[in-house]
Amino acid sequence: MKGTVAAAVVVAALAVALLAEVGHGALTCVEVDANLLPCAEYVTGKEAAPPALCCQGVKRIRALPAGTVERRFVCECIKSAAARFDGLKSDIARDLPAACGSPLPFPLALDFDCNTIPRA
Repeated sequence: MKGTVAAAVVVAALAVALLAEVGHGALTCVEVDANLLPCAEYVTGKEAAPPALCCQGVKRIRALPAGTVERRFVCECIKSAAARFDGLKSDIARDLPAACGSPLPFPLALDFDCNTIPRA
């Protein structure tokens, strides 16, 4: 039951993100969220290590944004998604890219100002 409710919340969040991000070009928050969804159990402390699908998603996220505007957009998408994770362990989320061997051009932290990402 708890897993079903969590899945329903994620699906609803993805639908809202899709509606909110139409018009941003080819890259949407839905695309970003879908890549990070397999990380949910890890960043909430329910798994000891990030699953392979999670790390594949992190690597795809790293490859998505080509320029400064896109990087900032992806950063905001990730922050928005992270804010919806009940029980998010901020230290685990922050260290996720390193745990996957795929550092991002910005930290995964809710308090990070995405507008400070330097111009590419």
